[in-house]
Amino acid sequence: MKTRPAALGPRKFRRSVFGLMAGMMAVVTFTGGTRADDYHLDVLDKLRIRVVEWQTAEGTVRDWSAVSGEYSVGASGQISLPLIGDLPVSGKTTAEVSADIGKRMQMLFGLRDLPTASVELAQYRPVYISGEVQTPGEYPFSPNMTVLKAVSLGGGLRRADPGQRIARDFIRADGDASVLVAERNRLLVRRARLMAEIAEKQDITVPPELKDAPDAAGLVASEKALLVSRDKKQKLQLEALADLKDLLQKEVASLDKKTETQTRQLQLVNEDLEKAGGLEEKGLLLSARKLSLEQRAADLQAALLDIDTTALKAKQDINKAGQDETNLKNDWDAALAQELQNTESELDTIALKLSTSRSLMSEALSQSADEALRKDNAAGAGIAYVIVREKDGRATEIPAEETTQVLPGDVIKVQLNVAMR
Repeated sequence: MKTRPAALGPRKFRRSVFGLMAGMMAVVTFTGGTRADDYHLDVLDKLRIRVVEWQTAEGTVRDWSAVSGEYSVGASGQISLPLIGDLPVSGKTTAEVSADIGKRMQMLFGLRDLPTASVELAQYRPVYISGEVQTPGEYPFSPNMTVLKAVSLGGGLRRADPGQRIARDFIRADGDASVLVAERNRLLVRRARLMAEIAEKQDITVPPELKDAPDAAGLVASEKALLVSRDKKQKLQLEALADLKDLLQKEVASLDKKTETQTRQLQLVNEDLEKAGGLEEKGLLLSARKLSLEQRAADLQAALLDIDTTALKAKQDINKAGQDETNLKNDWDAALAQELQNTESELDTIALKLSTSRSLMSEALSQSADEALRKDNAAGAGIAYVIVREKDGRATEIPAEETTQVLPGDVIKVQLNVAMR
């Protein structure tokens, strides 16, 4: 038969509650026997906080659930608590944070009794792995973590397939170089064609770089056909303008002859008018005859004016055709110069890319030799570990072994050392 626990007196009850609250201040141990009380908090640490208050007057425990919860240390090194606000925690231990929370709450709310805060690490800030590992990056820290355990999180040491990778890199670079060489050859022949057009030559000089190129003949033939076609097009346009000018000049000449004829007729009519004026005064000529002569003179003057207007328009068209001819030549020369400049720029770009591809090919060949040498020196190869740890705002490099303990926030560098003969 179970016995009923005896009731506790106020003093025993107080001792029991205080013992419970003291037990809430849990101590977490990790790497190398270091206690959580000695661990200094920093950015990305996550804390689990619970706050209670023993109310002496009432003999009861108040649970401040509004403040309790999990909080991450922000970039400013603070945590933000409800009712309390921002609380600096970077560089402090969990015990110091616990004391700060209790004091802050007692001051803010005028509490008679000092609240007790349980502050424990819910999650440590991560560690970082770089270098010769399969998957470098950021990983969560766990207690008792060593360098070897951290490397295992990154997938272990890098397991490259250098033979296939080097061959693949070489093939890719070789293919890129072949494409670039073909493009360079095409641009070289284009530049030769443009220079021939600028010099008004009918033949293309093969560039020295293409004397031994197998595709040089085909490229030159293609550009030569384009040269002939463009030259023919320009000549046809110039001939059309020349024909227009010739036609207009013939029209002007015809109008000049017509003007001479009309002028002679006008002179004759004017002479008849002078004679008619004398005869009219003597009463020997009818007024109708004089009027007819005056009308004839007016018509001839109007015809001369029309001829002059037409001739002036034809001369303007001749000038315009001449200007069009000049503009056509200037535009053609400007287009050739611009195209040559663009071709030179493209050649420069191709040269840079081709140099890069050839460098990659050389590097691939070098890596192939290095890989053979590495295999030959396998016995002398080794892995070196370095821990980069920040202390007092300064990063310090610490040589490490596989069993070296890792702390939160550490950067583990994995390096490959090869003994060369």
